[in-house]
Amino acid sequence: MSSTELPFVPPATVLPRVAPVRVAEGERLRSVGLPGITLTVRSRPPAREGLPPALCVHGLGGSSQNWSALMLQLEGAVDSEALDLPGFGDSPPPDDGDYSITGHARAVIRYLDASGRGPVHLFGNSLGGTVSTRVAAVRPDLVRTLTLVSPALPELRVQRTAVPTGLLAVPGVAGLFTRFTKEWTAEQRVRGVTALCYGDPGRVTPEGFRHAVQEMERRLQLPYFWDAMTRSARGLVNSYTLGGQHALWRQAERVLAPTLLVYGGRDQLVGFRMAQKAARAFRDSRLLTLPEAGHVAMMEYPETVAGAFRELIADSDREGVSGGRAGMSGSTNSGS
Repeated sequence: MSSTELPFVPPATVLPRVAPVRVAEGERLRSVGLPGITLTVRSRPPAREGLPPALCVHGLGGSSQNWSALMLQLEGAVDSEALDLPGFGDSPPPDDGDYSITGHARAVIRYLDASGRGPVHLFGNSLGGTVSTRVAAVRPDLVRTLTLVSPALPELRVQRTAVPTGLLAVPGVAGLFTRFTKEWTAEQRVRGVTALCYGDPGRVTPEGFRHAVQEMERRLQLPYFWDAMTRSARGLVNSYTLGGQHALWRQAERVLAPTLLVYGGRDQLVGFRMAQKAARAFRDSRLLTLPEAGHVAMMEYPETVAGAFRELIADSDREGVSGGRAGMSGSTNSGS
Protein backbone atom coordinates (compact mmCIF):
# COMPACT_ATOMS: atom_id res chain seq x y z
CA MET A 1 0.00 0.00 0.00
CA SER A 2 1.48 3.37 -0.99
CA SER A 3 1.79 6.35 1.35
CA THR A 4 -1.10 8.05 -0.42
CA GLU A 5 -3.54 5.23 0.16
CA LEU A 6 -5.50 4.49 3.31
CA PRO A 7 -7.36 1.40 4.46
CA PHE A 8 -11.04 1.69 3.75
CA VAL A 9 -14.08 0.23 5.44
CA PRO A 10 -17.16 0.46 3.18
CA PRO A 11 -19.90 2.44 4.88
CA ALA A 12 -22.91 0.47 6.07
CA THR A 13 -25.12 3.56 5.82
CA VAL A 14 -27.80 3.52 3.16
CA LEU A 15 -27.39 6.68 1.12
CA PRO A 16 -30.26 9.10 1.71
CA ARG A 17 -32.37 10.59 -1.02
CA VAL A 18 -31.00 14.03 -1.82
CA ALA A 19 -31.96 16.80 -4.19
CA PRO A 20 -30.84 16.33 -7.81
CA VAL A 21 -27.66 17.99 -9.06
CA ARG A 22 -28.26 21.22 -10.95
CA VAL A 23 -27.81 21.09 -14.72
CA ALA A 24 -27.41 24.42 -16.53
CA GLU A 25 -29.32 25.10 -19.71
CA GLY A 26 -27.72 23.24 -22.60
CA GLU A 27 -25.83 20.80 -20.36
CA ARG A 28 -26.33 17.07 -19.93
CA LEU A 29 -25.44 14.67 -17.14
CA ARG A 30 -24.80 10.98 -17.48
CA SER A 31 -23.47 8.23 -15.25
CA VAL A 32 -20.57 6.08 -16.41
CA GLY A 33 -19.88 2.78 -14.67
CA LEU A 34 -16.27 1.59 -14.66
CA PRO A 35 -14.47 -1.11 -12.66
CA GLY A 36 -14.53 0.03 -9.03
CA ILE A 37 -15.96 3.49 -9.70
CA THR A 38 -19.01 5.26 -11.07
CA LEU A 39 -18.46 8.72 -12.52
CA THR A 40 -20.95 11.44 -13.31
CA VAL A 41 -19.99 13.30 -16.47
CA ARG A 42 -21.32 16.75 -17.41
CA SER A 43 -21.25 17.71 -21.07
CA ARG A 44 -22.21 20.58 -23.33
CA PRO A 45 -22.93 19.75 -26.97
CA PRO A 46 -20.41 21.48 -29.26
CA ALA A 47 -21.47 24.23 -31.64
CA ARG A 48 -20.70 21.94 -34.56
CA GLU A 49 -19.59 18.41 -35.28
CA GLY A 50 -15.94 17.47 -35.44
CA LEU A 51 -14.58 19.71 -32.68
CA PRO A 52 -11.72 18.22 -30.63
CA PRO A 53 -12.66 16.74 -27.23
CA ALA A 54 -11.89 18.38 -23.90
CA LEU A 55 -12.14 17.10 -20.33
CA CYS A 56 -12.20 19.22 -17.15
CA VAL A 57 -11.22 18.09 -13.63
CA HIS A 58 -12.34 20.08 -10.56
CA GLY A 59 -10.56 20.84 -7.32
CA LEU A 60 -10.97 19.77 -3.69
CA GLY A 61 -14.57 20.20 -2.59
CA GLY A 62 -15.61 21.19 -6.11
CA SER A 63 -17.55 19.46 -8.84
CA SER A 64 -18.10 19.47 -12.57
CA GLN A 65 -20.32 22.53 -12.07
CA ASN A 66 -17.15 24.58 -11.54
CA TRP A 67 -16.52 24.36 -15.29
CA SER A 68 -19.96 25.33 -16.59
CA ALA A 69 -19.05 28.96 -17.34
CA LEU A 70 -15.86 28.03 -19.19
CA MET A 71 -17.56 25.20 -21.10
CA LEU A 72 -20.11 27.71 -22.36
CA GLN A 73 -17.34 30.03 -23.54
CA LEU A 74 -15.60 27.19 -25.37
CA GLU A 75 -18.59 25.55 -27.06
CA GLY A 76 -17.36 26.80 -30.45
CA ALA A 77 -13.80 25.56 -29.90
CA VAL A 78 -14.01 22.12 -28.25
CA ASP A 79 -16.43 19.32 -27.40
CA SER A 80 -16.43 19.79 -23.62
CA GLU A 81 -16.96 17.36 -20.78
CA ALA A 82 -16.34 17.73 -17.04
CA LEU A 83 -16.39 14.86 -14.61
CA ASP A 84 -17.15 14.57 -10.90
CA LEU A 85 -14.22 12.84 -9.23
CA PRO A 86 -15.19 9.84 -7.06
CA GLY A 87 -16.90 11.06 -3.89
CA PHE A 88 -17.57 14.54 -5.25
CA GLY A 89 -20.44 16.16 -7.11
CA ASP A 90 -22.82 13.38 -8.06
CA SER A 91 -20.20 10.59 -8.21
CA PRO A 92 -20.38 8.05 -5.35
CA PRO A 93 -17.25 7.06 -3.42
CA PRO A 94 -14.82 4.65 -5.06
CA ASP A 95 -15.22 1.02 -4.04
CA ASP A 96 -11.68 0.85 -2.63
CA GLY A 97 -11.79 4.20 -0.81
CA ASP A 98 -8.69 5.40 -2.65
CA TYR A 99 -8.73 9.21 -2.67
CA SER A 100 -5.03 9.62 -3.35
CA ILE A 101 -3.76 11.70 -6.27
CA THR A 102 -2.89 8.42 -7.95
CA GLY A 103 -6.40 7.12 -7.29
CA HIS A 104 -8.04 10.22 -8.77
CA ALA A 105 -5.66 10.16 -11.75
CA ARG A 106 -6.50 6.50 -12.29
CA ALA A 107 -10.20 7.42 -12.42
CA VAL A 108 -9.53 10.04 -15.11
CA ILE A 109 -7.40 7.61 -17.12
CA ARG A 110 -9.99 4.85 -16.85
CA TYR A 111 -12.66 7.19 -18.13
CA LEU A 112 -10.55 8.40 -21.07
CA ASP A 113 -9.57 4.86 -22.00
CA ALA A 114 -13.16 3.66 -21.81
CA SER A 115 -14.62 6.62 -23.71
CA GLY A 116 -12.02 6.53 -26.47
CA ARG A 117 -12.07 10.34 -26.57
CA GLY A 118 -8.34 10.82 -26.12
CA PRO A 119 -6.18 12.61 -26.75
CA VAL A 120 -8.14 15.44 -25.14
CA HIS A 121 -7.54 19.04 -24.20
CA LEU A 122 -7.24 18.42 -20.45
CA PHE A 123 -8.17 21.11 -17.90
CA GLY A 124 -7.54 20.96 -14.16
CA ASN A 125 -8.07 23.32 -11.23
CA SER A 126 -6.31 23.08 -7.85
CA LEU A 127 -6.34 19.40 -6.82
CA GLY A 128 -7.66 18.69 -10.32
CA GLY A 129 -4.58 20.44 -11.66
CA THR A 130 -2.37 18.07 -9.68
CA VAL A 131 -4.34 15.09 -10.94
CA SER A 132 -4.18 16.36 -14.53
CA THR A 133 -0.42 16.89 -14.28
CA ARG A 134 0.02 13.25 -13.25
CA VAL A 135 -2.26 12.05 -16.06
CA ALA A 136 -0.33 14.08 -18.65
CA ALA A 137 3.00 12.79 -17.32
CA VAL A 138 2.16 9.09 -17.21
CA ARG A 139 -0.19 8.90 -20.20
CA PRO A 140 0.95 11.50 -22.75
CA ASP A 141 -1.05 9.67 -25.41
CA LEU A 142 -4.25 10.85 -23.72
CA VAL A 143 -3.45 14.58 -23.56
CA ARG A 144 -3.38 16.98 -26.49
CA THR A 145 -2.93 20.16 -24.45
CA LEU A 146 -2.93 20.84 -20.71
CA THR A 147 -4.55 23.87 -19.05
CA LEU A 148 -3.91 24.23 -15.32
CA VAL A 149 -5.76 26.82 -13.23
CA SER A 150 -3.97 27.33 -9.90
CA PRO A 151 -2.60 23.77 -9.80
CA ALA A 152 -1.94 22.51 -6.27
CA LEU A 153 1.73 21.63 -6.76
CA PRO A 154 4.11 21.46 -3.77
CA GLU A 155 5.15 24.75 -2.15
CA LEU A 156 7.92 25.22 0.38
CA ARG A 157 6.16 28.13 2.07
CA VAL A 158 2.42 27.54 2.22
CA GLN A 159 0.22 30.62 2.57
CA ARG A 160 -1.37 31.00 5.99
CA THR A 161 -4.81 31.19 4.38
CA ALA A 162 -4.24 27.70 2.94
CA VAL A 163 -3.35 26.11 6.30
CA PRO A 164 -6.95 25.31 7.38
CA THR A 165 -7.52 23.37 4.16
CA GLY A 166 -4.30 21.45 4.69
CA LEU A 167 -5.29 20.67 8.27
CA LEU A 168 -8.18 18.60 6.94
CA ALA A 169 -5.51 15.99 6.21
CA VAL A 170 -4.69 15.64 9.93
CA PRO A 171 -6.55 12.72 11.52
CA GLY A 172 -9.38 13.92 13.74
CA VAL A 173 -9.44 17.51 12.52
CA ALA A 174 -12.35 16.98 10.14
CA GLY A 175 -14.43 15.55 12.98
CA LEU A 176 -13.59 18.51 15.22
CA PHE A 177 -14.40 20.95 12.43
CA THR A 178 -17.70 19.22 11.75
CA ARG A 179 -18.72 19.47 15.40
CA PHE A 180 -17.53 23.08 15.65
CA THR A 181 -19.46 24.16 12.55
CA LYS A 182 -22.58 22.01 12.98
CA GLU A 183 -24.71 25.12 13.57
CA TRP A 184 -23.45 26.87 10.43
CA THR A 185 -26.02 27.26 7.70
CA ALA A 186 -25.31 26.32 4.10
CA GLU A 187 -25.37 30.03 3.28
CA GLN A 188 -22.66 30.76 5.87
CA ARG A 189 -20.52 27.95 4.51
CA VAL A 190 -20.86 29.18 0.93
CA ARG A 191 -19.94 32.73 1.96
CA GLY A 192 -16.80 31.37 3.59
CA VAL A 193 -15.82 29.28 0.56
CA THR A 194 -16.52 32.18 -1.79
CA ALA A 195 -14.39 34.56 0.29
CA LEU A 196 -11.56 32.00 0.23
CA CYS A 197 -11.69 31.06 -3.45
CA TYR A 198 -12.66 34.26 -5.26
CA GLY A 199 -10.43 37.28 -5.72
CA ASP A 200 -13.59 39.38 -5.63
CA PRO A 201 -16.61 37.60 -4.09
CA GLY A 202 -18.75 40.37 -5.53
CA ARG A 203 -18.39 38.75 -8.95
CA VAL A 204 -20.72 35.97 -7.83
CA THR A 205 -24.21 36.81 -9.05
CA PRO A 206 -27.20 36.45 -6.71
CA GLU A 207 -28.40 33.57 -8.88
CA GLY A 208 -24.99 31.90 -8.75
CA PHE A 209 -24.88 32.29 -4.97
CA ARG A 210 -28.35 30.78 -4.61
CA HIS A 211 -27.33 27.78 -6.72
CA ALA A 212 -24.17 27.33 -4.63
CA VAL A 213 -26.22 27.32 -1.42
CA GLN A 214 -28.57 24.70 -2.87
CA GLU A 215 -25.60 22.55 -3.86
CA MET A 216 -24.05 22.92 -0.38
CA GLU A 217 -27.31 21.84 1.22
CA ARG A 218 -27.35 18.78 -1.04
CA ARG A 219 -23.76 17.83 -0.25
CA LEU A 220 -24.20 18.14 3.50
CA GLN A 221 -26.83 15.40 3.32
CA LEU A 222 -24.31 12.94 1.87
CA PRO A 223 -22.83 10.70 4.60
CA TYR A 224 -19.50 10.45 2.77
CA PHE A 225 -19.04 14.20 2.14
CA TRP A 226 -16.46 14.85 4.86
CA ASP A 227 -14.74 11.51 4.32
CA ALA A 228 -14.15 12.34 0.65
CA MET A 229 -12.89 15.81 1.58
CA THR A 230 -10.59 14.53 4.32
CA ARG A 231 -9.10 11.64 2.41
CA SER A 232 -8.57 13.72 -0.73
CA ALA A 233 -6.84 16.45 1.30
CA ARG A 234 -4.67 13.79 2.93
CA GLY A 235 -3.89 12.29 -0.48
CA LEU A 236 -2.84 15.70 -1.78
CA VAL A 237 -0.59 16.43 1.20
CA ASN A 238 0.93 12.94 1.01
CA SER A 239 1.66 13.40 -2.68
CA TYR A 240 3.91 16.34 -1.79
CA THR A 241 6.24 13.97 0.08
CA LEU A 242 6.78 11.52 -2.77
CA GLY A 243 10.19 11.42 -4.38
CA GLY A 244 11.74 9.96 -7.50
CA GLN A 245 9.59 9.53 -10.58
CA HIS A 246 6.43 10.12 -8.52
CA ALA A 247 7.52 13.59 -7.34
CA LEU A 248 5.02 16.09 -8.72
CA TRP A 249 7.54 18.66 -9.95
CA ARG A 250 9.48 15.85 -11.61
CA GLN A 251 6.28 14.77 -13.32
CA ALA A 252 5.61 18.35 -14.42
CA GLU A 253 8.96 18.31 -16.19
CA ARG A 254 7.92 15.13 -18.03
CA VAL A 255 4.75 16.63 -19.51
CA LEU A 256 5.04 16.82 -23.29
CA ALA A 257 1.74 18.55 -24.06
CA PRO A 258 1.66 22.31 -24.70
CA THR A 259 0.60 23.77 -21.38
CA LEU A 260 -1.33 26.90 -20.36
CA LEU A 261 -0.77 27.94 -16.75
CA VAL A 262 -3.29 30.31 -15.14
CA TYR A 263 -2.53 31.98 -11.80
CA GLY A 264 -4.52 34.56 -9.82
CA GLY A 265 -2.84 37.39 -7.96
CA ARG A 266 -5.37 37.15 -5.12
CA ASP A 267 -5.25 33.36 -4.79
CA GLN A 268 -5.36 32.46 -1.08
CA LEU A 269 -4.73 28.75 -1.60
CA VAL A 270 -1.96 28.53 -4.24
CA GLY A 271 0.83 31.07 -4.03
CA PHE A 272 1.04 33.51 -6.93
CA ARG A 273 4.83 33.27 -6.59
CA MET A 274 4.61 29.69 -7.85
CA ALA A 275 3.64 30.88 -11.34
CA GLN A 276 7.20 31.42 -12.55
CA LYS A 277 8.41 28.13 -11.06
CA ALA A 278 5.63 26.30 -12.89
CA ALA A 279 6.42 28.11 -16.14
CA ARG A 280 10.00 26.85 -15.88
CA ALA A 281 9.00 23.29 -14.94
CA PHE A 282 6.57 22.61 -17.80
CA ARG A 283 8.74 22.41 -20.90
CA ASP A 284 6.27 23.83 -23.44
CA SER A 285 4.34 26.34 -21.39
CA ARG A 286 2.79 29.76 -21.45
CA LEU A 287 1.62 31.77 -18.50
CA LEU A 288 -1.56 33.78 -18.00
CA THR A 289 -1.50 35.91 -14.86
CA LEU A 290 -4.69 37.55 -13.61
CA PRO A 291 -3.81 39.98 -10.79
CA GLU A 292 -7.39 40.38 -9.56
CA ALA A 293 -8.39 36.71 -9.75
CA GLY A 294 -8.47 34.22 -6.92
CA HIS A 295 -8.26 30.44 -6.92
CA VAL A 296 -10.95 29.71 -9.52
CA ALA A 297 -10.11 31.99 -12.44
CA MET A 298 -12.17 29.85 -14.82
CA MET A 299 -15.24 30.82 -12.78
CA GLU A 300 -14.33 34.47 -12.19
CA TYR A 301 -12.95 35.29 -15.64
CA PRO A 302 -14.11 32.53 -18.01
CA GLU A 303 -13.89 34.79 -21.09
CA THR A 304 -10.24 35.61 -20.41
CA VAL A 305 -9.27 32.00 -19.71
CA ALA A 306 -11.16 30.85 -22.81
CA GLY A 307 -9.35 33.42 -24.96
CA ALA A 308 -5.97 32.25 -23.69
CA PHE A 309 -6.90 28.64 -24.37
CA ARG A 310 -7.96 29.47 -27.94
CA GLU A 311 -4.55 31.05 -28.50
CA LEU A 312 -2.89 27.94 -27.08
CA ILE A 313 -4.65 25.56 -29.46
CA ALA A 314 -4.22 27.92 -32.42
CA ASP A 315 -0.47 28.14 -31.80
CA SER A 316 -0.25 24.40 -31.16
CA ASP A 317 -1.98 23.67 -34.45
CA ARG A 318 0.49 25.94 -36.26
CA GLU A 319 3.63 24.82 -34.49
CA GLY A 320 2.83 21.18 -33.72
CA VAL A 321 3.40 19.53 -30.38
CA SER A 322 7.12 20.30 -30.53
CA GLY A 323 6.59 24.07 -30.69
CA GLY A 324 8.84 26.24 -28.63
CA ARG A 325 8.13 27.90 -25.32
CA ALA A 326 5.88 30.93 -25.51
CA GLY A 327 5.16 33.61 -22.97
CA MET A 328 1.88 35.28 -22.12
CA SER A 329 0.72 37.67 -19.47
CA GLY A 330 -2.78 38.88 -18.92
CA SER A 331 -4.80 41.12 -16.69
CA THR A 332 -8.36 41.08 -15.56
CA ASN A 333 -8.96 44.20 -17.59
CA SER A 334 -8.98 42.14 -20.78
CA GLY A 335 -12.07 40.10 -21.52
CA SER A 336 -13.65 40.79 -18.13
